[in-house]
Amino acid sequence: MMDTDASLAYGVFWAAYAVAFVVFFYMMKSLFRVLPFYGLRTLLLSALVVLVLTPVESPDVAGWWIPAWLFAGYELILGDSDAAGRALFNFSIAAIVMLLVWILDLVRYRLVRK
Repeated sequence: MMDTDASLAYGVFWAAYAVAFVVFFYMMKSLFRVLPFYGLRTLLLSALVVLVLTPVESPDVAGWWIPAWLFAGYELILGDSDAAGRALFNFSIAAIVMLLVWILDLVRYRLVRK
């Protein structure tokens, strides 16, 4: 019974996290609307997505994922830089992928504006 309760709590956490991210994303999107350059607005939103949505697998429970910013911060506070390095590696991979998506979006934006 304990495993079912833990799995339910895990699912509820990720559902609440996703809803909170959507609300936070749209608030930040409306805040960034005052910035004059499209590229800057989308770059900041892309950085926000990478920062908040990048996961890292839990070292304690196989198959469970933790937000990387939370895991890296916790492990850096505890002084375990090797474990925090895994989260930072996930951040770097997510940032590279998001940078490519951002560049393609800028190309699309420039083609549509012509």
